[in-house]
Amino acid sequence: MRGEAEAGAGRAPASTAPASTAPASTARAGTVRAASRVAGRAATRAWLFAALIGAWWAWSADSTSVYFPPLAKIVRTLWAQWAVGPARAQLGSSLEHLVLGYAIAGLAGIGIGALLWSLRYLREATSPYLYFLYVLPAPVLVPAVITVFGIGAAMKVVIIAFAAVWPTLLNTLDGMRGVDAVKLDTARALGMSGARRTFAVVLPAAAPQVVAGLRNSLQVSIILMVVSEWVASTGGIGYYIVTAQESFDYLGMWSGILMLAIVGGAANLLFVLAENRLLYWHYGARAVEGRA
Repeated sequence: MRGEAEAGAGRAPASTAPASTAPASTARAGTVRAASRVAGRAATRAWLFAALIGAWWAWSADSTSVYFPPLAKIVRTLWAQWAVGPARAQLGSSLEHLVLGYAIAGLAGIGIGALLWSLRYLREATSPYLYFLYVLPAPVLVPAVITVFGIGAAMKVVIIAFAAVWPTLLNTLDGMRGVDAVKLDTARALGMSGARRTFAVVLPAAAPQVVAGLRNSLQVSIILMVVSEWVASTGGIGYYIVTAQESFDYLGMWSGILMLAIVGGAANLLFVLAENRLLYWHYGARAVEGRA
């Protein structure tokens, strides 16, 4: 009896709480903290925008000017025309040209940039022409492109792709040329082929600069989407804005401008989300270096 008592005294009392309670509580607390940080960053970025919209709304509420109508009327026109009205077709046309032209520019820019990095003699021979075309204003080519492709969708896609390809191409080329030589020597020592080195070593190392080029190309694509719709066009947001202005429909004009701002903001937001997912390893490495 005394031995059993001593053995019982030697054992620690069993915990009545489930073993998984503490880790689950920690996980929930971590999730709450992460959500709070995200909400805080969103509020920090959105407060100025909300303040400006509120000031515009209040300032224009009593406006009787034909040229600067109240924001409330512009928003109602925006809903009536672009959400449930006939202008949805114009929006769809613009988005189709934007997506197609930007996709062509992105793929061509990365592909041609990688090719020029691989072929040094070709890169040196074409470098002056690349920078000449890069600084050439794309809008001046609109008449020539109309002559070749007409006034249909092909003209708009070609203009967007031509203007947007250069930021991606040149950023890709510069990023690949800046890859650490030690990584390339290691890849050669491991017996990697040229194509495998390009896709497995060089492009990932140059990815931050490539993504920066793609972001600039997105901005250029949106600008050229509108410019291409101003000249000899029969559809799109730019066409709608110009037609409304020429017919003295200033409410329609302002609603088109607001719609264009929404398209640009949404495109930029989607790009940032994709960038954060694609380059999470890069931002994580920078955070570690910052704490070191």
